[in-house]
Amino acid sequence: MNIVILAGSNRKNATSTRLGEYAAEVIRGQGHEAVLFDLYEKPLPFYAPDEKQETDEHLAELNTILLAADAIILSTPEYHGSISGVLKNALDHLGQAHFSGKPVLSISSAGGAVGVSSLTQMQTMVRNLHGINAPEWISIGGAQRRRFEATFDGYEEYEGSQDIEERVQRVLGSFLNLARTLTAARKA
Repeated sequence: MNIVILAGSNRKNATSTRLGEYAAEVIRGQGHEAVLFDLYEKPLPFYAPDEKQETDEHLAELNTILLAADAIILSTPEYHGSISGVLKNALDHLGQAHFSGKPVLSISSAGGAVGVSSLTQMQTMVRNLHGINAPEWISIGGAQRRRFEATFDGYEEYEGSQDIEERVQRVLGSFLNLARTLTAARKA
């Protein structure tokens, strides 16, 4: 399967992007393709419905990879109880053709304990785009974010480091099972 991870932060080394990178590693380790589209590295123009923006190379790339995706992961930091502005802008550029009938996993990173508000908002948007929300989501916050910070070297011990990796792997396994089932049904 081909899974696209849309990393929705405009911050270098964002924990939500690093969580998306970790998800890509786990997915590749299970024999699937995983492409991370990082909105920090590939910014999109502001959505303007009255302007033609097809010539933007990052937007053209995003359109192409999402149309070809079997499943999608949306990753965002939680800002003021919501998704990031750059992720919302990216979703405004996209439509039902990119999401319809495809499983979508929502993941977030919050400065507090968890980022539930951003997750529920992403799931609402996915429903409006006719995607199929995964029944679980991933939210990291507080000390759990340490595992995904740029300075984490793998040798550090902190409370819950193994727990968060196990939880992410479990949710990704469930998501991949859903994606396999839905992809097979869509292609039948």
